[in-house]
Amino acid sequence: MNATAVRTTVLAGEIDNRAAYLGFAFAYVFGHGAAVLSETGLVVMPSWLPIGFLGAGLLAGTVLAMTASLRAQRAVSPERRRAEKLVGTAWVTGFAALALMITTLSTVFEKPELQTVLWPAGATIVVGLIYIAEGAVRRNALHHNLGTWLALVAAATLFVPAPGFFGVLAVLGGGAYAVAAVLEGRRLDSLAA
Repeated sequence: MNATAVRTTVLAGEIDNRAAYLGFAFAYVFGHGAAVLSETGLVVMPSWLPIGFLGAGLLAGTVLAMTASLRAQRAVSPERRRAEKLVGTAWVTGFAALALMITTLSTVFEKPELQTVLWPAGATIVVGLIYIAEGAVRRNALHHNLGTWLALVAAATLFVPAPGFFGVLAVLGGGAYAVAAVLEGRRLDSLAA
């Protein structure tokens, strides 16, 4: 490995999302990947394992994202800090609205199995939309574009019959996070140059 491959310097106020992106890539690839393997019967595994992989990756990614964001906020203006906090509240609002929508739809139509499809797709759409907003506030086109990709892929997965939509999320969602982790280093290098 050459020295330029690891020379990334993070400027004050910039968020280094590489570790968070890798945590979320793990969640998507192993969580949704295990779900498709389990539900198709290709691999016999305990029913808790796919959600365990997903939860572990989401927890790691969330902690890493929050740590990076809080670290960067120390070096920004009060106006930017306020904007970051406002966008941050969108996480609670988005997931509360999603929970209400999914609970209502599965109850009204008396189809609790809808939750199996709506939670992964809906959560990814919410995440994508918030990434778009965060990218705009931070002037980070990579984060914005990742959000656009995730929202569109998640919406498109609803056309894929179960359990295939888990495979789409694993490959196209997890793959996007992995690519974003690589591109994040390049983005940070270009800002430092």
